[in-house]
Amino acid sequence: MSEKDPTDVRKRGVRSFVLRAGRATAGQQRALAELWPKYGVEFSPAPLNLQSLFGRTAPCMLEIGFGAGEALLEFASAHPEIDCIGIEVHRPGVGRLLLGAEAAKLSNLRLICHDAVEVLQHQLAPAAIALVHIFFPDPWPKKRHHKRRLIQPAFVELLAQVIAPGGTLRLATDWEPYAQHMREVIDASPAFANIAVDAGFVARSAERVLTRFERRGQRLGHGVWDLEYRRA
Repeated sequence: MSEKDPTDVRKRGVRSFVLRAGRATAGQQRALAELWPKYGVEFSPAPLNLQSLFGRTAPCMLEIGFGAGEALLEFASAHPEIDCIGIEVHRPGVGRLLLGAEAAKLSNLRLICHDAVEVLQHQLAPAAIALVHIFFPDPWPKKRHHKRRLIQPAFVELLAQVIAPGGTLRLATDWEPYAQHMREVIDASPAFANIAVDAGFVARSAERVLTRFERRGQRLGHGVWDLEYRRA
């Protein structure tokens, strides 16, 4: 796998992420070298053939920004009937999930280490995805950084393009102003219907496991806001 996409399909504007300088452990580096050919998918500006990628026809879920991969590993393990794709730009997290996938002997998981915006624009075919998870994206709390937030109208349009009619979009954040921002942006899209209607937010789905990050937040008294939408 390459750290930088050599095709450089187009210049992007403001990005929703900053590549951190955290170093992968020796085990994660070994996983990146040895397991990437098995589970990894290189970025390409051509749409993926999911049937060829997984060797079968099955519903496909996508997690954007899986971090350390705890939630995605649990979901893929619990749902062998669903093909799962994870997108993450931080290599240590990718290496960690590769180790978990190999230990669990998963055949229904593939990973992409690239900018999610470009993956949605170019690499996923229209209506290819049945379920999208976006859990705890960077809230960029400072007002001058709000333009970096992942959930923006243009990004919601990309989600609407790849999620099949009747599909599901689930999100979660521990930053209340960002939760309100997410709701305002997605509620304004005619492509999505908020299943909570007036309440706006939903209870945590059983599909979203408690990660170490969230358990730490609970100990500190942080709230968490979950949203769920259906693709119209």
